Amino acid sequence: MDELARSFEEQRDHLRGVAYRMLGSRSEAEDAVQEAWLRLSRSDVSEVANLAGWLTTVVSRVCLDMLRSRKSRREDSLDTFVPDPVSLKADTRAPEDEAVQADAVGLALLVVLETLAPAERLAFVLHDMFGLSFDEVAEVVGKSPAAARQLASRARRRVQGAPANDGDPSRQRAIVDAFLAASRDGDFEGLLVLLDPDVVLRADAGDGDSGPAVSKVVRGALAVVEQALMFTRLAPYTELALINGVPGSVTVVNGRIQSVMAFTITDGKITELNILADPDRLAELTVER
Repeated sequence: MDELARSFEEQRDHLRGVAYRMLGSRSEAEDAVQEAWLRLSRSDVSEVANLAGWLTTVVSRVCLDMLRSRKSRREDSLDTFVPDPVSLKADTRAPEDEAVQADAVGLALLVVLETLAPAERLAFVLHDMFGLSFDEVAEVVGKSPAAARQLASRARRRVQGAPANDGDPSRQRAIVDAFLAASRDGDFEGLLVLLDPDVVLRADAGDGDSGPAVSKVVRGALAVVEQALMFTRLAPYTELALINGVPGSVTVVNGRIQSVMAFTITDGKITELNILADPDRLAELTVER
């Protein structure tokens, strides 16, 4: 491996993390990182003092172009779109190992990021998540530093208005476990007590051509409980999982992932449920054990 390739590999995880937060898609993030490598291999970087910064700028511009040119995701499907989890692990950790991954990014946050304009999303991700200066963000989006600051500020207001997870992973895990147990038992009251009155359930089943599930948004505790009870028959196949480092659940039937459910838990109540049930995207996932 030559020096340039070695330097790139040292940055690959970082670049993948940037691209994933920009795009909310594992496959698209990989494509963006690969494009960054191709651009690097065609460029003379002998005078580049900060290769990591150069690569971050390149992959960010690639992601911005991808966001601007997306055609397949219609605006009327944004309400039900659930991003890919980048990490899916069986929740087998010892009770004393309660540290959630430092770089964990919940699916609920990615759902909110999907509603932002491309430049707003880029400014928020680069500045608020990765600490780039507004001068650096401005270079990527082709605007002034003041304009880049405004983009990040608008994005931040949108993000801060969304439900946020409680910080205690053991408490999160206990609530998810209680939800799964109540679903398994068909316990209406047990489910209701776990839900915020204004809870939102978002289910993404893809285009509907490759599976029986239907994409939908369900609002309100009573409606969500009724929806949850419909899936009681799948409860025996559902287990605790870590989704992007945060407690959630995964349903596996005959070795195939049927759904991934991410929970947002605020003040001890479930405020949001994001379910990925798109067979095509689920086929690309595996549960690490």
